[in-house]
Order: sequence, then structure tokens, then C-alpha cells
Amino acid sequence: MTSLNIIENKISSAKKYLKLLERYKKYTAEEIRNNPDINAAVERYLQLAAQATIDLAESVISAKGLRKPGNMGESFYVLNEEGIIDNDLTQELVKMVGFRNVIVHDYEEVDDEIVYDVLHNKLKDIEKFLEIIGKLK
Repeated sequence: MTSLNIIENKISSAKKYLKLLERYKKYTAEEIRNNPDINAAVERYLQLAAQATIDLAESVISAKGLRKPGNMGESFYVLNEEGIIDNDLTQELVKMVGFRNVIVHDYEEVDDEIVYDVLHNKLKDIEKFLEIIGKLK
């Protein structure tokens, strides 16, 4: 599989999770918090969307032969250094990595208000990233 195919597959995966998350935006914060099935689905799809975005960043870095990041968050700094994404988007995507880590590793109890905020206000950062990377081809 070529680097371009890998990047296209990562974009497709991220878009799939964003589409799945759209169906949960109709729920209130209270409905998400009080329904364990909905809550688990939202958290899982947010995790998968974040991971697909991280994987995409790492694929772009590899395809372009850029310096290897030391951790997932640093991937976005590498893309920023190369002028691929701006400072604001970099900061938001690095925060997304932290959010993903909390969900995956259960470092602390997941804050339902943050989950709701990410669902309703932060997915646009992933969409913007996908748009930027889509234009690199």
C-alpha cells in the first residue's frame, strides 16, 4: 500500500467516526451522562476519532520523511513546524491527545461536561485537520 493510500484510509476512518458521532449530538448533556449505553458509545467514538486523527498525523509525517515525534502530541508540533497546520489548530489537536489519553487510560474519572463539550464544539478541529491534509495530496 502506498503512502497516499494509507493517508486516504486514515482520512476515511476519521470521517467515519465523525459521522457516527453526529447521531449523538441530539442528546443533552444529562441524557448522555445518565444513559450508560449512550455515554459509552460517545466516549468510544470520540476515542476512535482522536486516534484516527493521530494516526493520520503520523502517516503524513512518515510519508513526508519528517522528523520522528517523541509522542503522539508531538506529531502535531512536527506538522506545525513544517507549516502544515497553524498554531491554534496545533494546540487544539494536542489537547485532543490528552483527552484521548484520559479516556483510554482512565487516568481520572472522565468529566461528562468535557465529553459533551468535545462532542459539540471540538470535532470541528478534526474536520479542519482532515480538510488540510486532504489538500496535501
